Amino acid sequence: MCGITGWVSFDRDLRAEGETLDAMTETMACRGPDDRGTWSEGPAALGHRRLAIIDLPGGRQPMTAETPEGTVALVYSGEAYNFTELRRELTGRGHRFATDSDTEVVLRGYLEWGAELAGRLNGMYAFAIWDGRHDKLVMIRDRMGIKPFYYYPTPDGVLFGSEPKAILANPLARARVRLDGLRELFTFIKTPGHAIWDGMHEVEPGTVVTVDRSGLRRHVYWQLETRPQTDDRDTSVAAVRTLLDDIVRRQLVADVPRCTLLSGGLDSSAMTALAARQLAEHGERVRSFAVDFVGQTDHFVADELRATPDTPFVHDVAHASGTDHRDIVLDAQALADPDVRAKVIRARDLPMGFGDMDASLYLLFQAVREHSTVALSGESADEVFGGYLQFFDEEARSADTFPWLLRFQRDFGDDADVLRPDLTEAMDLETYVADGYRTAVAGIRRLDGESDFEYRMRRICHLHLTRFVRVLLDRKDRTSMAVGLEVRVPYCDHRLVEYVYNTPWALKSFDGREKSLLREATADVIPKSVYDRVKSPYPSTQDPKYAIALQDHAKDLLARPTHPVFDLVDAERLRLAAHRDTPQITQASRRGLERTLDLAVWLDLYSPEVSFS
Repeated sequence: MCGITGWVSFDRDLRAEGETLDAMTETMACRGPDDRGTWSEGPAALGHRRLAIIDLPGGRQPMTAETPEGTVALVYSGEAYNFTELRRELTGRGHRFATDSDTEVVLRGYLEWGAELAGRLNGMYAFAIWDGRHDKLVMIRDRMGIKPFYYYPTPDGVLFGSEPKAILANPLARARVRLDGLRELFTFIKTPGHAIWDGMHEVEPGTVVTVDRSGLRRHVYWQLETRPQTDDRDTSVAAVRTLLDDIVRRQLVADVPRCTLLSGGLDSSAMTALAARQLAEHGERVRSFAVDFVGQTDHFVADELRATPDTPFVHDVAHASGTDHRDIVLDAQALADPDVRAKVIRARDLPMGFGDMDASLYLLFQAVREHSTVALSGESADEVFGGYLQFFDEEARSADTFPWLLRFQRDFGDDADVLRPDLTEAMDLETYVADGYRTAVAGIRRLDGESDFEYRMRRICHLHLTRFVRVLLDRKDRTSMAVGLEVRVPYCDHRLVEYVYNTPWALKSFDGREKSLLREATADVIPKSVYDRVKSPYPSTQDPKYAIALQDHAKDLLARPTHPVFDLVDAERLRLAAHRDTPQITQASRRGLERTLDLAVWLDLYSPEVSFS
């Protein structure tokens, strides 16, 4: 797990551009606090920051291989969970290894199979290979988009990096956001390949991007496909359990301390219980961590989203699985701290408006990093197994739009309401979302004989696995790597995703509840309280002091009427929200305050050129 960056310029010798390469590389320091390295040769320059996880002394990068035809150099971020099997196969094909790292397996794998290596990897990864034999750059991203990867074409080549900040550190990149970028910020639909920054793109999940003197080419090596599946209930449950046992075992491999993130929900509880059982076979105890808020359990108020507080269920799992557990308890002051807000936005490069949920995630990861370097997370199980309320909401099911948008509107209001009316009109978000939806569902294949209802649910599952999940995966990666913590996501293993996606909805919800397959597959290892618990989203503080702190910060912002945020935000609406009586601060008001403050900090940090065209 690391940060990568680089530059290819076919019209110059980049060995003379060391200062710029160093600047790009250093933006990735948080992703790789353990080591740094750069490499350049003719038209190519690569930079790397390392978080050492496997083969601590032997995995330094950039890693090179000399061939008679030229040098092949690699910068790699992520983990290949099947590197042991690949290493064995490559050894049988005559390759010799100087290290025990998965990085060298990826490099040697490329020498053997070229870009077809991508289809052989099981893991989370984003890597770039300069192939000096053919003067080309090959960029490859994992199937689900767990690891971020961006690129920025230039007149004579390309810039790339794990995060936009690495690319923006190069003078060739322009820090500009156009109207479509603003639309992406306020719609939550994650258009594939869209990076929000003008001229910048994502290497899409499951894609190889190749750059040489003739230009740039993309090749999709994996996508979520519809296939017939006829397994019955018992077979499906058993298959899910077999996959989960194998996935967790692979993802526990590390040469550094590891732990689990435990929320007390089904997803993280099942993962933690499986990890605890496997480690117990070797006489080890799993560490677990949970986030909580001061007074939340004692003064919890149920609402439509969250019927129960997390902590009692967290403790049930910790006791049942014998974990070495720690609660990370946060107060309103920490959650509203402007310094924390700035660190979160710097980590994500964008003002996403998640407010206290982003702040608490960052502070949780910061605390976890004091004890562990690797954490397993339950992220993505809801998308894989069908866990969100919108999967069971008839209005959301039948609407011709992204189903989560209806739930967000109902539960949180529209945070685009903070924008100036003229900007809202220019953005025309309704049309943008409608166009995005039509594109998103256009290629989803329907099985012969599939009922209208089953096809509708297939489309909803597909949208969550190809659009919604990518927002959350990016959030988790960027926030965790900001403190040098590697978070692994077992439920994103492509084998599990493919199998469950093609399981009919009738089996995914065979008992009329969410995530039926996961619940039954792990029923023997989770407490009954968790088995019976209704889905509860990531927690949010109910402490009124948090909302009061937001209002105080908004008042400070209003005292600076020339701040560029007011080119985007309606100052009068902000004034009303900032002076509203605390009991009248709705979820929509709170989100509006959070969104505005995020925008202001982002403008201060990046000074982007915002264009309304």
